[in-house]
Formats: sequence, C-alpha cells, structure tokens
Amino acid sequence: MSNKINPIEAILSEYSIMILDGALATELEAHGCNLDDPLWSARVLLENPELIYRVHSDYFRAGADCAITASYQATINGFSARGIQEQEALELIRKTVLLARRARDDFWKENKQKNRPKPLVAASVGPYGAYLADGSEYIGNYGVSDKTLEDFHRSRISALIEAGADLLAFETIPSLHEAIVLDRLLREFPETYAWLSFSLKNEKEISEGTKLAECARVFEKSEQIVAIGINCAPVTVVTGAIQELRENTKKPILVYPNSGETYNPETKTWHGHEQCGTLGIQSEEWYQLGARLIGGCCRTTPQQIKDISKKWRHSEVF
Repeated sequence: MSNKINPIEAILSEYSIMILDGALATELEAHGCNLDDPLWSARVLLENPELIYRVHSDYFRAGADCAITASYQATINGFSARGIQEQEALELIRKTVLLARRARDDFWKENKQKNRPKPLVAASVGPYGAYLADGSEYIGNYGVSDKTLEDFHRSRISALIEAGADLLAFETIPSLHEAIVLDRLLREFPETYAWLSFSLKNEKEISEGTKLAECARVFEKSEQIVAIGINCAPVTVVTGAIQELRENTKKPILVYPNSGETYNPETKTWHGHEQCGTLGIQSEEWYQLGARLIGGCCRTTPQQIKDISKKWRHSEVF
C-alpha cells in the first residue's frame, strides 16, 4: 500500500460526518430524461452530458462533500450491446469522472468555504447484475465465475482511476462473492481506495442472503476498502443495519438509503410512498449508532442533502 492519503479519513479527521450526495438517475428523470433503457443513467452520457454536470453541481450547492459519478451502469459490455466500440466506451466511462470533477472544481472555485471540505469525486462501480438490466442486482446469485466478474469490472475500474477519481464507490453490491472479487481487483491498483456498500434483503442480510455481519468481518483487514455500509435500502432497515455493522467492523460506516418506495425491476417503476422524511433529523440517530458517511440513493433529492448539511455544518447552503 502506498502513502497516498485516504480521502475519507482526511475528511472525518476534521468533520463529524462526510455528506454524500443523493440520487442521480431519478434527478435526471426529474429534468426530463427518459431512462427506460438498459444503459439507465449512462444513456444521458450519450445524449445530454451537461445535464449530469448540472445535477452534480446541484448537490454540491446543497452541501454534498462527494459526487458519485454516472458510471453505475456504464460498462464496456453495456455499450457494446449498443454498437459502441471498446475505446469509445472507455472514453464515455472516463467522461463520468471528468464531468463530476469539472462540476466540483467549478463549484469550489466560486464557493470555497472554511466550514466544509473540498468535495471528492467517488467513481461508481455498480454490480455485474446492473449491466444485465433484468433485476439481477437485487438478487445477486449470478452463477458466474470469478474470471467473468474480474473481466467485467477490471477495464472500467482502470478507466475510472485513470480519469482522476478520488476513490471508487463499490455500491449496491448484492453478493459477498462479487465484493470479494472487487476487493481482490482493487489490489491491482495499490494507489486507490474504495468504499464498499451492499444492497439488502433485510436489516441483517444482504440481497443474496449472506449475513451483513459476516460481510463486514470479511473486509476488516482490507487496507484499500476504507468504509463499509449499505445503500439503496429503505430507511426502515437502516438503524438495524448500522447496528449489525458497528458490532463487526471498526471501519467508518456509510449509509445512503433510498426514499423508501419500492422498485419493480420487471416494470422498471417505483411504487409506494416516500418514507425518507427529513434526512437531517434521521442522520442524527444514524450518527449516534455509528454512521459517518451519510447521504441518499434513489428518489432522494438535493433538498434532502441540504437538510443534512444544515444539520451538520451549521452553514447557509445555496
């Protein structure tokens, strides 16, 4: 491992929490994008990349310490299915980082503040199942080999790092098998840190059914996985999940739940009612339990990130 500074540790050494951003894809939909497409938010990279820049900028203005890039579903395999050659696909993957970096740098140039850290760019690495676009990322039992997963993830990870991401976000990971493969791949890039965030079946189990406590323990000695947690779970399971993690890891815990509505992967529609409420209020309970990186996932908005910022930074946000 190199002497490169762990960017999460650098922020948490000075601030109580690191504020993550909120939903990207559903914000793009709110701006009029049609994401009913196997590429999901990556489709906007092709059609209207400046809108991605705009959404990142909105979250920075709301108080986010981090932008998660639009690369969750941006993969060579996915672009190939649309007739896009490998080199162009890699350029599009790099572009997700460049858009977030430009939004961050433009914002910071105009809004450098003493009461917040310079925001980070976390490059999203979604699960293999997201590329399949059939709901597999909510189940996790892909039935594929280590090599298949390594070949799928390696070139994307390399492109995201080359583009200058501050760290990687292994997010919405539904299986321990895939998480272990990602951790092993990460060692091929010894200068790079990542957070690892699982999707959940319930507050004690990740999507495939493995105990969350076991998942936390497996990565306790990983030097490059520098935070562990959960995302895109309803707020109703967050408290229990943090307790499971806190008892089994000393790493910083991250939580960025969805709004509480339920996603149907077959119809690609959301149902039910928002349960998120005021994330600023809920974040206090999560902090007391041990969470240190807090934000939102699907269907959350810049306003909810603003609520967190007002709670923790005592500053006027835009």
